[in-house]
Amino acid sequence: MAATSLLSSCCMHMGTAPPKMAANYLSSQPFDHLKLRSFGGPESSEKLKLLHKGDEFLCRVAQVERVPSFSVGQKFQLDYVIEAQQFDRDTLGAIFEVARNMENIERSQILKGYLMATLFYEPSTRTRLSFESAMKRLGGEVLTTENAREFSSAAKGETLEDTIRTVEGYSDIIVMRHFESGAAKRAAVTAGIPVINAGDGPGEHPTQALLDVYTIEREIGKLDGIKVGLVGDLANGRTVRSLAYLLAKYKDVKIYFVSPEVVKMKDDIKYYLTSKGVEWEESGDLMEVASKCDVVYQTRIQKERFGERFDLYEEARGKYIVNQDVLNVMQKHAVVMHPLPRLDEITVDVDDDPRAAYFRQAKNGLYIRMALLKVLLLGW
Repeated sequence: MAATSLLSSCCMHMGTAPPKMAANYLSSQPFDHLKLRSFGGPESSEKLKLLHKGDEFLCRVAQVERVPSFSVGQKFQLDYVIEAQQFDRDTLGAIFEVARNMENIERSQILKGYLMATLFYEPSTRTRLSFESAMKRLGGEVLTTENAREFSSAAKGETLEDTIRTVEGYSDIIVMRHFESGAAKRAAVTAGIPVINAGDGPGEHPTQALLDVYTIEREIGKLDGIKVGLVGDLANGRTVRSLAYLLAKYKDVKIYFVSPEVVKMKDDIKYYLTSKGVEWEESGDLMEVASKCDVVYQTRIQKERFGERFDLYEEARGKYIVNQDVLNVMQKHAVVMHPLPRLDEITVDVDDDPRAAYFRQAKNGLYIRMALLKVLLLGW
């Protein structure tokens, strides 16, 4: 497909699709030797090799099992959370069902005796604390390092693989945030215990996307047929990338990209959406997009991703701000979402409007992460 076809609004179907295989796990960018656990139990595993050729994925695997679609009493084994593409629609519904049950739990002992290690090589407030709160609310314990990049053996030059092999000896599950895109895949290949990607550089943030979609369903009441405006730093924002992957699972969704020129959504996401038949459009008019959308998903311009190019950061910052003027053109049922933290891209007077859903969104992160810990450690 010509690259130029990705640079305008489009909606089409590709003639080929990746085959389903164990855990329905296919990366948007191929990688070698991803460990997959079979349905027989956590002690058995296979090595999968993905080769990319044109628009098709060719698969070589020692043993391929047909993945059953989700139904009551028959759910595939979830062994890790690495990227949004690993989930299908039925699995998302199953996770959301568990999360709804978690909303009614204040304290439980179902994970008593389990230890979760949190390895955060980048700063975090909501993600780290919500995971730790989720584990403790379910009766488990937490081993944590807040700034592993500076206060762990990584500062001495230890490889990520060696760190993972060490930490898995102390814990039952690892939650990791890393500054390098693809680090979570490396950790999952290395570890013999479940790994959850809590954000890998500008790559992905799958648990954020899960809570985002969960929030949209709770706030809007549906996921099919919605219009979503993704606003802000779309080039560096791992949250919007993962969210776009998940929204592609639903029918008749339209996505608008609204961003400064220097942080436009990358072509790989546009290509993926096109291949899944999802309509998307780039726009420079936030007011017009906000008037059409069910969800305005605002993000901050990420200064830490610009390096020494402070001029580009200043060029992008402050161009698109959600304020009372934007609220005035939004539909009554629509909501404003934000993965947080925010700077000045949503004015504080928006907080009092019932359509400001971002703090409810953050709380939903607790329930989603409780659900993931339960499923990963105990099963469905």
